[in-house]
Amino acid sequence: MDLERDWIKALERTWVVRFPKQQLATFGPTNVSYYVVTDPIYQEPDASKQEGVVRTGKVIAERPAVVTPEYALHLQGFSDEAYEYLNFLAREYGAKSPGVLYQYRNEADKMEIVSGVPAEIARRIGADLERREEGLSVVMVGVDEFWDIALLKFIYEYTSSSIGHNVQEFQSRGLLTPQPAYGGVPAAATNQIERMFREVEHGSGNPEILKGELDRWGLFDHFEDRFLRLFRRKPRR
Repeated sequence: MDLERDWIKALERTWVVRFPKQQLATFGPTNVSYYVVTDPIYQEPDASKQEGVVRTGKVIAERPAVVTPEYALHLQGFSDEAYEYLNFLAREYGAKSPGVLYQYRNEADKMEIVSGVPAEIARRIGADLERREEGLSVVMVGVDEFWDIALLKFIYEYTSSSIGHNVQEFQSRGLLTPQPAYGGVPAAATNQIERMFREVEHGSGNPEILKGELDRWGLFDHFEDRFLRLFRRKPRR
């Protein structure tokens, strides 16, 4: 419980000084440079010389994917609580109700000590990014022991600010439209499967990955004959 209180307090002391000027891309990955500024853990509150720790890196958001609760239940890496929530969504809205899945990874770069208090350092960094018109950069102030909480706070806020735009773009292309012929899965799923079939047919795709995608969408029965034809040898002349 003490650890939980600590990170809650850290979250209260965490804020975004400069937000990216661009939203998450709908049809491609998004790379955001980050600057997280904290008080060094060794520094006394009344120290005569103030210093701050600046951690830099990139948060890479993969291309947003259209999923359903049923599909997500076949993905690995979620907690038991998350799977319970997915089951709730399936019951509440339907197993094939479309949603958008965002996946991120953090590529940390370096850490350096800079003179000044964190808020001032962050403002200086933000002003420099403004001058350079860096559209995909974020500056945050956080707590040293929980600096990655600042990163998670940003990811949550960035996703929340972009999801409406992303969903609108998916809808405008008909990618969220249910396909009755395939059990009601969204068009994005059948489009992706068609692309994967073409890649396998041309030798650039992996049949095992295709099979896994068919299973996650529950569509193997719909495509079984076509899938098996991929392995039938052509007759010799």
